[in-house]
Amino acid sequence: MEGIQELVGSNTQVLYNSSAQFAGFNGKAPVGIAIVGEMPYAEGLGDRVDLTLYKVDQLVIDALRLQVDKLIVVILSGHPLVITDQYQTADAWVAAWLPGSEGEGVADVLFGDHPFVGKLPYTWPRSNDQLPLNINNSANLTGCAAPLFPLGYGLGAAGSQPIEWLNCEK
Repeated sequence: MEGIQELVGSNTQVLYNSSAQFAGFNGKAPVGIAIVGEMPYAEGLGDRVDLTLYKVDQLVIDALRLQVDKLIVVILSGHPLVITDQYQTADAWVAAWLPGSEGEGVADVLFGDHPFVGKLPYTWPRSNDQLPLNINNSANLTGCAAPLFPLGYGLGAAGSQPIEWLNCEK
């Protein structure tokens, strides 16, 4: 939040609400940024069997979508989270991992001061049913059995074209 406020300056209104409820705000904002994911943790303490977004995060995405023209979702996590059901709700997704005290670095790319670069260091699962998912057990999967995003997917990656997943049943 502080990084965003510093970048936009005093001429831009920045509203914040942890549940995406903005009473008294009329119309739609041009852009909304939902920050979702996990609280910081040390090695092993973040292990989870269910990697779907927390329900509160899903509610924030849905609520903010109704109030903005463009929705950006930033995922702060230590591992890929299952976002298949929410993927089409946003106009852009950013895997920021757990940046710690470097939130200003995330704001810098969100506002175009630096270009987005990077490729996924992990295979991104389509569902919890695919876990554990890694390059060794996902490289030959295709269609609806394939991960949501393969290892190395991202900006500048050869495989950064849209992934075929929209017609997959849950």
